[in-house]
Amino acid sequence: MTDRTRVPSARETQLLDLAYRYALEHGTVDLPLRALATAIGSSPRVLLFLFGSKDGLLRALLGRARADELRLLAEIDKTESGQARALWSWLAAPEHRALLTLWLDAYSRSLSQPDGPWAGFAQATVEDWLGLLGPDRTRATLHLAVLRGALLDVLATGEVARATEAVEDFLG
Repeated sequence: MTDRTRVPSARETQLLDLAYRYALEHGTVDLPLRALATAIGSSPRVLLFLFGSKDGLLRALLGRARADELRLLAEIDKTESGQARALWSWLAAPEHRALLTLWLDAYSRSLSQPDGPWAGFAQATVEDWLGLLGPDRTRATLHLAVLRGALLDVLATGEVARATEAVEDFLG
């Protein structure tokens, strides 16, 4: 695992960026290290040296995905009436589909493998999203449940219009 207090080398940053793009396109479930290394112009040995282990690389990829998600979500409308709608618009946007599919992969792995590189990812993202939905945690939890359910539906079916109609109906 990489030391979080040190600044990553230019090569480490470059390979993480390339690995992240690969993960967005191919997912992280059973990420084959050799295939990843070949696809990004590296070797498994170099990746293991830079990230300490395959788990270290996965943790770095999840950290990168979460940072990107938080950066993008920080741009949503923060007004009381617009938070859930703005978040849904962001979630339903086709340009975020790869990131959200990667999020779902990491979220479900975090639940099924709580001691692995995915540890704590699901809980951390719930807290991130609750923070976006306002100070009333009960109301934020209800909104999050509806938005997350609609997102899962969109990722499964691609039916954005139907899910959006349901979200709008719920939000009133």
